Amino acid sequence: MKLAMVGLGRMGSGMSERLRRGGHEVIGYDRDPAVTQAKSLEELVASLELPRTIWMMLPAGAPTEQTIEALSKLLSPGDLVIDGGNSNFRDSIRRAEDLAADGILYVDAGVSGGIWGLEEGFCLMLGGTEGAIERLAPALDTLAPANGWRRVGPSGSGHFVKMVHNGIEYGLMQSYAEGFDIMKASKVFPELDLGGIAEVWRHGSVVRSWLLDLAAGALAKDPGLDEVKGVVQDSGEGRWSVIEAIEEDVPAPVITLSLFARFASRREDSFGNRMLAALRREFGGHTVERR
Repeated sequence: MKLAMVGLGRMGSGMSERLRRGGHEVIGYDRDPAVTQAKSLEELVASLELPRTIWMMLPAGAPTEQTIEALSKLLSPGDLVIDGGNSNFRDSIRRAEDLAADGILYVDAGVSGGIWGLEEGFCLMLGGTEGAIERLAPALDTLAPANGWRRVGPSGSGHFVKMVHNGIEYGLMQSYAEGFDIMKASKVFPELDLGGIAEVWRHGSVVRSWLLDLAAGALAKDPGLDEVKGVVQDSGEGRWSVIEAIEEDVPAPVITLSLFARFASRREDSFGNRMLAALRREFGGHTVERR
């Protein structure tokens, strides 16, 4: 199929390339003139045949809001907009309603896979009408590994599920970081080979996972994580998960404390926080502060 990709950063560029490898035609637009193919949103929209399909991979908040507003004035009834960024699900519900008033379809897509998605595939959690998502099926089959995409519900649900996914991710990462921190601090066994331990845990252990694979890789490259400063940022979804837990009276101590631990990391530089920062760099290509 033919579609446009708005936003050609780490995720958008990887998704565009995977789609092209799968035989799809992708026209990209980005504010960076070095990577964009279309010179403007107007040119991008004009390059597509009706009904158009435009996938956005933009930061949540103002960049997404402004782009949807601009596109709404350029698109026609039957066109489809997909928001693959980490937008707040309540914004997605509102945007779907606003676009529907003009006959424009909207799908909110939670996307997971990070910088590894190009080769491994992207996990896709989709909110919207069955018809709109079915129309996207050829692209989704290319982007995701086998069984790696699913319509999870109506508009907003894709971003809601991705929000909870990222909250869980916070807790998993924090657990690994704390465990390795305990071993690093041991006075009884000060010479533990943490990289070797991470490697052996990868084989048959009940705590094996892709995050553990990444931890082993990070430790193999930098055993003391001396190149990474233990300052861990959060991109919003963890906060929103905690807020929703409060709103729904759901006890979520692990996710909540893992979020607070990230706040604390901005005040101290421990090995555990360096592990968290290194994991974010490994799976998502996120920028880390150097020591």
